[in-house]
Order: sequence, then C-alpha cells, then structure tokens
Amino acid sequence: MRYSRMFIPTVKEAPADAEITSHRLMIRAGLIRKVASGTYTYLPLGWRSLLKIIAIVREEMNKAGAQEILVPSMQPLELWDKTGRSTDYGPTMFRLEDRHGKGSVLGPTAEEIFTTLAAGEIKSYKQLPVNLYQISPKFRDEFRPRFGPIRSREFIMKDAYSFDADAQGLDKSYRAMYDAYCRIFKRCGLEYVIVQAEVGEMGGSGSHQFTVPCESGEDTIVYTEDGSYAANLERAAVDPLPKGNGRCLAGTPVVPVEIPPMQEVHTPNVGSIEAVCAFLKTQPKDMIKTLIYAAGDGAVAALVRGDHEINNEKLSQAIGTKHVELADQPTIEKVTGAKVGFAGPMGIGDNVSKMVIDHAVAAMAVSITGANKTDYHTKNVVPGRDFPLQGQNIAVADIRYAVKGDTYNGKKLLFKKGIEVGQVFKLGTKYSEKLGAKFLDENGTEKPCLMGCYGIGINRILASAIELSNDDNGIIWPITIAPVEVIITCANQEDDRVADAAENVYQQLLAAGIDVLLDDRPIHGGAKFKDADLIGIPIRITVGKKSLAEGKVEIKLRAESQSRRVPAESAANKVVELVNSLKQKLQV
Repeated sequence: MRYSRMFIPTVKEAPADAEITSHRLMIRAGLIRKVASGTYTYLPLGWRSLLKIIAIVREEMNKAGAQEILVPSMQPLELWDKTGRSTDYGPTMFRLEDRHGKGSVLGPTAEEIFTTLAAGEIKSYKQLPVNLYQISPKFRDEFRPRFGPIRSREFIMKDAYSFDADAQGLDKSYRAMYDAYCRIFKRCGLEYVIVQAEVGEMGGSGSHQFTVPCESGEDTIVYTEDGSYAANLERAAVDPLPKGNGRCLAGTPVVPVEIPPMQEVHTPNVGSIEAVCAFLKTQPKDMIKTLIYAAGDGAVAALVRGDHEINNEKLSQAIGTKHVELADQPTIEKVTGAKVGFAGPMGIGDNVSKMVIDHAVAAMAVSITGANKTDYHTKNVVPGRDFPLQGQNIAVADIRYAVKGDTYNGKKLLFKKGIEVGQVFKLGTKYSEKLGAKFLDENGTEKPCLMGCYGIGINRILASAIELSNDDNGIIWPITIAPVEVIITCANQEDDRVADAAENVYQQLLAAGIDVLLDDRPIHGGAKFKDADLIGIPIRITVGKKSLAEGKVEIKLRAESQSRRVPAESAANKVVELVNSLKQKLQV
C-alpha cells in the first residue's frame, strides 16, 4: 500500500464529545468517523484492524470446534416474546413493524434465533454436541451512548451457542470456549482478568467475564489482593458485618449502652437520605433505606444501610425471581401508608410478599428509618427488637453492592475499573425448553438441550488495545491487530535516490509477506513521522539522505524511544525478523 493512495484522514484535534483516549485517538488517526449518536463509520485503517481481530477470533473458534454460520439481524418479535426477553430488554431493544403489522427486533444478541434453529434440526443425542457461532452487527438502543465504540448503538459481536446432552457435556463446551477466549485476547495483545459475573437477562447458572483493566472502563472489578477471588461489581459477594453493640456504625465495637425506645420525629418534606441526614444531623451509615419493589404479582421490601446501594441481581436471587423493579408510587403508598420517601420496616410485613434485609442492616445496633407516616421518621430503631430478622417471609441476605472497606472470606476487597471484552455463560435449559430445542436420548426419552452462550465484543477489543497502549504522540498497536505492521517513511521523496531506496525495501517486504505501508507523500519528513506515531504502526523504517549516504536506514519500534541504523541492503531481512519476533511474543 502507498500512503498517497490511501484514505487516511488524520486530524490534529478530536471533537469535544470524544471523552476517552481511545475515542479521541481513533478519530485523530483516521480510524473512525461519527455518523450519529452511537454509530460510526470505520475507515480503511480502522476496518483493517477489525478484520485482523475477526481473523484471530475466527481461527480460534474454528480450532475449538465451533462452526460459523450467519443468522438475520432482523428477528421475529414473537420469539423474544416466547422467552420473555422482549420485556427484560425493554427500551434497549430496537423494534420495528413491517407493512403487515408484524413485529420484529434488531437483534441485540441471538439466543432466540440459534435455539430455534437447533429446535428444527437437532433430534437425537447422536447429533450432539454442536457449537455454532457468527460474527455480525448487533443493535442496542443505549440510553446514553458514550466512549465511542465501547458503548455504541451498533457494534460487531462474535456470539456462539453450544448445545449438549448433559451437564458434563456443557462443562466441556464451556471450558473449550473459556480457553479459546484466553488465546484470543492474548493474541490480540490485551492484558485481561477473568472474573465471576452475573448472568443478568441472559439467564443461566454461571458466567465468567473477561475484562481489560483500565481507568476509562465502565465495569468495576472487585478482587482480593492475593488473587483468590475476583468478580464484577454485580456479582461481588461481601462478608456479613459483625453485630454492632452500641450506638454505632455496624461492626464498630463501642461500650454498650441502653438504647431507648423508638421515637417518631417530624421531618416535614424531608424524604431523601441526604435531606434526612442534614435535618437530623446524622450520617447515611446510621440510616436504613426501605425500598419497595414490584416482583411478580406482589411487592417486596428490601432494606439496606443508607450508605449502601441495592444490587438488583442479588435481590432477584434472594427472592427467587428473574426480574425486579422499583414499585410505582401507588404501590409504595399502599404498602407503607405514606408518601414516597418515608418507608420503614416496622409493621409492613403483612403488606409485602417478602422482606429481604441486607446483612449490614441486620448487624446495625441502632438506626433511623422511615416511620411509614408521611413527614415522619423514627429514631432508635433496633433491628431484631423493633422489626423481625426471622420469619416465614423474611430473609437476611447479601443484597447490596460491595464498597471499599468490605471483605470476602476475611480478605479485603479492592476495586479497579475495566472494559468488558467478552463473557461466557452456562445457559442450561432456559431457552431450549421455551423454544423446543429437544432431543431423544439413548433410551428414547425426550430432553431439552443444555446450552452455553459465548460473546466477544470485536469493536471493544480495538478500543481496549488503544486504551492500554498509547502515549502523547498516538497509538501503540500490538502488531497482531495493527492496521499495518510496518511503515516506510521516505523522508526526502523528491530525491530520486532516496525514493528508489525506499521503493526497494518496500518491494522486498511485500515479497516477504509483510503488511507494509510506503509513505510516498510529497510532504516534509517531520509531518510523516507525526502521522506514523499517531497511527501507531509498530515498526518504522526511515529512509533519508543523511543515513543513506552512509548506506544505512533507520529502524524504530513504535514502543521504543531509540532507533537503530542498519545497512540498507539488509533492512528488509531485519524487519522480517522483528515482525516475527513481535508476533511470537503474543502466541499462546
């Protein structure tokens, strides 16, 4: 490729809405251009990198025994209605209707389509196991698209689906994909961690998330310093706090004191935790939040400390349902007898199907909470004395997000940000039972297939690689996914001798199978160097008058500050060695 014939529109400044490094550099280096909120055009260099990522993913998926197919992005809404996920995804899912009034969705994922395919084709255990995958666009109507390709409305995903006859087979398929993911991310040059994850609306019995640690990530990784435990924030478990024994923050021992009876306090128009704390001169850690949720046909009361936040996934598990959401105002007022903001746990047990109390609340010695009376709160509330911690419809459980200071198995929990690039799920029979993906076993008994699901964000790999490796001058690509492996910078294009020498090295590298770009533009050498660094091409060969007068050219690795001079006649061979060496470091 010759730079003079390539479409590489580099720019000095990125637009103001490019919030993170990868987004800014992808625009400045001419990899992408924004079309609308959350949608992007990939220009030649960006698309070349995506194709290299796709090639690595495809090679490892095929090696692991998966078979590639392609299913429609536009899917019948009725399939999503059958699984209930048309409700689960809610407004995140793009919906459309054809001229006949038939509903469709733009697939955010493809469990329904793959399972329906399996239902029509798999009849016997002799056909199992099967693992099918695709690499295709997906669509999600993100409320706030941000960070460029990291959270966009249209993106490219590799999604695979395995079908097995039994749990042992599912475990084997799951492990094969797990191992393939490790190879994929290493070959793409990513530093990643694997954490336990919640299954969310995907459903199933277990999941692991592959996350690239970086400060611009939207996910939070929770882990112990010794590496014995790691999970994403949605999954991270915490140890129960020890019971408090005084007027104190739960778990902080003080000299025991006698706690007086509950006392109602008039708090006019003061409903939020912050407002109550300011009014009563207290702190969120000394308050109890009582939140009313809609779950099925009933209501659920969930209690957490004022400085904690409820984790809906944990709450769902605690009450044995797949989906919970905050109740509407009429339901809250019916349950509590008060306006929103004044709910408390005392006396509402008969109005809810279940009350779930977080461990940290159960450990509190004394607290302040809503009085179930508009404009009133209650002081001196003692869990276990003033409201029960045991009973037929009462559970004490971990239902909150982990925070700094928490422990797990007695070990301090640490937190860092990251970008999710892949996730694997054990789906079990959630989809196969609803969509009829069944088979006859060796005894002629009909059984549902056990499924696994495995996703990789192709665009996110691209962005994550840039987030991990860049400097003030631009991108520093891993060689395996760089849009180009080598750039030849002809510093004096108007000098025939220099131009001929650069052309000679270029032709040698082409013959050796190297992905090389010759910068033959009639511009100043300094501008060429800036573009090469901005684009981030791993190896640069500089051919200039001064070095060529000595029979040499310069070779510089983008990741290093120093260049080296080598004889012009051996430059191509040296670069081939460097390319192979850099690739070898990323092999599994």
